[in-house]
Amino acid sequence: MVVLDGTITNIALPSIQNDLHVSASNLAWIVNSYALTFGGLLLLGGKSGDLYGRRRMFRIGIAIFVLASALGGLADTEGWLIGARVLQGIGGAIAAPTALSLIAVNFPEGPQRNRAMAVYAAMAGLGSTVGLLLGGVLTDYLNWRWVFYVNLPVGLVVLAGTAVLSEGRQQSGRLDVPGAVIGTSGLLTLVYAITCGGDRGWTDTVTVACFCAAAVLLTGFVVWQSKSTHPMIALRLFASRQRSGSYITMLFIGSGMFGTFYFLTLYMQQILGFSPVQTGFAYLPFSFGMGTAAAISSKLVERVAPRYIAGPGLVAAACGMLLFARLRPESEYFTALMPALFLTAAGLGLCFVPMTLAAVSGVDDADAGIASALLNTSQQVGGALGLAVLSTIAGTVANSRVPDAAATLYRGLAMHDRTSASAASSALTQGFSASFMVTVGLFFAGLIATLLAIPATRGQPAIAISRPES
Repeated sequence: MVVLDGTITNIALPSIQNDLHVSASNLAWIVNSYALTFGGLLLLGGKSGDLYGRRRMFRIGIAIFVLASALGGLADTEGWLIGARVLQGIGGAIAAPTALSLIAVNFPEGPQRNRAMAVYAAMAGLGSTVGLLLGGVLTDYLNWRWVFYVNLPVGLVVLAGTAVLSEGRQQSGRLDVPGAVIGTSGLLTLVYAITCGGDRGWTDTVTVACFCAAAVLLTGFVVWQSKSTHPMIALRLFASRQRSGSYITMLFIGSGMFGTFYFLTLYMQQILGFSPVQTGFAYLPFSFGMGTAAAISSKLVERVAPRYIAGPGLVAAACGMLLFARLRPESEYFTALMPALFLTAAGLGLCFVPMTLAAVSGVDDADAGIASALLNTSQQVGGALGLAVLSTIAGTVANSRVPDAAATLYRGLAMHDRTSASAASSALTQGFSASFMVTVGLFFAGLIATLLAIPATRGQPAIAISRPES
């Protein structure tokens, strides 16, 4: 549910934009406000479970998430909606890492825990595409507000189901709230600086000031973590080359995935004229490819080293992005889009399970929440930064060919001006293609990190935490 919410709003973005009169420059913030808060606070959420009880904090996180979903569905301004998305991110940041650490608490080390981890990783991968499909159905047949309301019954059922879970042992220490504030503020400032660079120019005073502020905040965050007696990030976790490599690889995967969903949804609805539900069903090959590959990789990790599963997966995903970069306004779904969707999904699906298991392998009880949170943080932060960069590139390329291309397209369609609409469609597609080419580079960067850091030998893919006494 938490991962799904990162993408379910993508399908509804055009409807939200029209209903709440969201400006083109603020549209990406409906996605990024959730991703940044979620990613920036995941470490704090993971530590809170270690300190105050994993089941207790999991329940609190789900309750916050459900409340924020209700507020999002009631939003009548873009500011209200973005605020609700921030609150959703806070709830998700508490629930997601405690969910993964609860697996370690409730399943004994070995085959049972490995299977549970594989299911978790597969759901995390599938959640993104299921969100796109469900978002289309809800937006078309009900209203965009139901992409938020759907979380209410699911969340309440999850809360009821937590009664069967073990709490686990609590650790001593305290939360690093200053570190969380400094780190999250630095990320928000960095994304805002990238957005400003695309809108106002890279030498603009505000843009430069934001980049400088982000550099100061992020540097301060690292210094604070190195000196704090209770740091949010246990720097010893990075001593493992395998663990660090999985975090870096997931950062690049997230960077490419967020942009892919965002731009493909805009391409299908703005350029091809798909309805929300058509767009959702158009992602079925992605869901099928992701699910099939995740199931295969969950079996392969018992016999094959993570490097030899994730490496080919990243190559396949990069090839899929090359196919996306060849899209044109007149491209056909079955001959152009569908093969690229399946190939990209299959490649990414091979990555999630081995990266998840590599990241949490050999972690002791005290670091379970933080280790699992770091993997999610890498994906969410990478996604937010990637979307900011890629949307800036797409907008710059499109607007260099047709000024304010998105608005020109809408005006042309409304006034039945085929010449204007055609020019704007071509410009926007070229912008999307440029972003897809950059994503090819992001996936190859992830491949390099995998080859350099992930070992070629098979290790024990489980968290080293003994099952607590009941």
